[in-house]
Amino acid sequence: MAIEHADVMRAAHLARLGLDDNDAERYVEDLSRILEMVDRLAEVDTEGVTPLSHPLDATQPLRADEVTEADRRDTFQRIAPATADGLYLVPRVVE
Repeated sequence: MAIEHADVMRAAHLARLGLDDNDAERYVEDLSRILEMVDRLAEVDTEGVTPLSHPLDATQPLRADEVTEADRRDTFQRIAPATADGLYLVPRVVE
């Protein structure tokens, strides 16, 4: 798929981006190179390759699920303008 100047200007208009002609030409070149790379990737034989959930074989270290701070809700709610049953009351903004 070839990207043209008009395609870039239309995408910029839809995205509400101000783009001059010099920038648009640069984006035409950049997007064309990206699409060429995607086309090359599509040509790679992936038959028999198991899909990965992540490109690196790494695990995410997790912290222990334990309470580390005291419950200060009552302290914070004392200075709130309006509360009820442990909830903060706010003015209605959508009708």
